[in-house]
Amino acid sequence: QVQLVESGGGLVQAGGSLRLSCAASGRSIWTYAAGWFRQAPGNEREFVAAISWGGGSTSYADSVKGRITISRDNAKNTVFLQMNSLKPEDTAVYYCAVDRGSGGKLDTKWFEYDYWGQGTQVTVSS
Repeated sequence: QVQLVESGGGLVQAGGSLRLSCAASGRSIWTYAAGWFRQAPGNEREFVAAISWGGGSTSYADSVKGRITISRDNAKNTVFLQMNSLKPEDTAVYYCAVDRGSGGKLDTKWFEYDYWGQGTQVTVSS
């Protein structure tokens, strides 16, 4: 079993930056792909970014390309999401997740992921 804990959320002005962390425990996640999703009130959970087990491949939602970077440190069993040039529409609860059975591809559907964190709130003021 894998437990995931996100941190780093908060309130930031438009144009600002935040770095989210997702610390895994229970077992190593270095063989799993990982992803970040977000959910705003009244909206469905949406894909933000994903990274392969080794970090060599990444995928981003069009809405965040060029502003957000996903990375991982397998030695620390942690996945990161660096968010720059934040916009009010980025406001949401951000969740990290790991995908045990990606088979080398980067899934963008939330139901493809097996373990989830509790989420961290990101609020961007205009």
